[in-house]
Amino acid sequence: MYWIIALIIYVLIAIGMVISLLVNGIKPAKTLAWLLTIFTIPIGGILLYWMIGRNRKKYSWKDIQEDIAINNYLKKIQENKDAAETVEMEAEEYSKITHLVEKNNGFKPTKNNEVKLLKDGKATFDAIFKALESADKYIYLLYYIFEEGELADRLIALFDEKVKKGVKVKIIYDGVGSYSLSKRYITQLKSIGVEVYPFLPFKLGRFLASINYRNHRKIIIVDGKIAFTGGINISDKYLKGDLVLGKWHDMHIQLRGASVLELQVVFEIDWFLVSGDNSELNRDLPSLEEKVGNQIVQIVYGGPDDYFSPIGQTYFAMINNAKKYIYITNPYIIPGTAILRSLEVAANSGVDVRLLVSANADSTLVNWSVRSYFETFLRAGVKIYLFPKGFLHSKIIVSDDNLVSIGTANMDIRSFEQNYEVNALVYDQKTALLLKQDFLNEIDQSIPLDYETFMNRPYLEKIKEGFAKIFSPLL
Repeated sequence: MYWIIALIIYVLIAIGMVISLLVNGIKPAKTLAWLLTIFTIPIGGILLYWMIGRNRKKYSWKDIQEDIAINNYLKKIQENKDAAETVEMEAEEYSKITHLVEKNNGFKPTKNNEVKLLKDGKATFDAIFKALESADKYIYLLYYIFEEGELADRLIALFDEKVKKGVKVKIIYDGVGSYSLSKRYITQLKSIGVEVYPFLPFKLGRFLASINYRNHRKIIIVDGKIAFTGGINISDKYLKGDLVLGKWHDMHIQLRGASVLELQVVFEIDWFLVSGDNSELNRDLPSLEEKVGNQIVQIVYGGPDDYFSPIGQTYFAMINNAKKYIYITNPYIIPGTAILRSLEVAANSGVDVRLLVSANADSTLVNWSVRSYFETFLRAGVKIYLFPKGFLHSKIIVSDDNLVSIGTANMDIRSFEQNYEVNALVYDQKTALLLKQDFLNEIDQSIPLDYETFMNRPYLEKIKEGFAKIFSPLL
């Protein structure tokens, strides 16, 4: 008797989820994948959908963000002549992308910025600690992974010194990405006067509703004058490597100029979400230094509560906009239909499309899923290179010697629709040429894939890739 009641309840729940998918499902492939999951994995399929399949836009914080943070704060920036160093991009090759980002985020390109490329952990943390040591007003940090170790110990010692001198220190860490961060360390941060909050931490009442939505951003702001973002987390593995993958390679950037204020807006939105404190949104803006550089930068950010995918659309626009070449470095290229087709069209149209992917991976299932698209890419003429030395974690796009994207977002559905991400677009020939040369140097050390050879890979590999590809819309 009881099992019949349980079965009826289960069927009703499953039917309810199916109706929800049919009504709210936007992408047929993803909808079909969830329908198969629900009906082929009893109970587990429903739990998986509840955890990672529901449409975040139906449980949106977007109104709070726009009304309290974006609209008011951006209006304040635009009214402040000292801080509003925006520029209208008149060149047709740029205008569509800049207008797209502005419509999605409200951020215009800013001029007179200084962009410094920071390759790998040592260069990045040398620059970060130098900037932190110069702070005299405030330090803001937001990280997906914040791990204890030598870097964390150096940070807490520096924070202790700075707080005693009146510097305000605020930290946001992701509740899942930084799961190993101990209560002892967090208590120590609070004891020295650091304000620290987790982003969507593990809580029994909302575990299933929030587990899939992570803050993957990496941001540091120092006094509103210097900012950092990119792929590097607070982890000793960026200096020492790890036993499994070896050395971690990544790209970060240091920004000075008006673009720092755009990154600061992103941090302050997230701070309001985790703390409920909107005082930072109401204070006066920091005054900008005199012209610090000649580079144009535009910040683009996105999350699961966006009705469009700002970063996904930006990647799509960059690929479609490329005339001569587009070089992409990313460890997780699991494209949706739009990105897949845009890369195919670009390559078939004569654009030099090259992908640089790590030969080593930190997830077996994700690695199979990434490789499941190689055959399609190679058939279209996309050139693929596997970087064999350690783990390549950079998220970089460089195109036509004039446009660069560097940030936290991978080229996958998760980064487009489920994670909170942030990238910097740099409209600058010097930066593009530096990254282009770096890309060419990296592929010289990498393994090029050939279509005919790849087609002859072991049949078992094809089965693994096919299995992973079925679930790629869910990864």
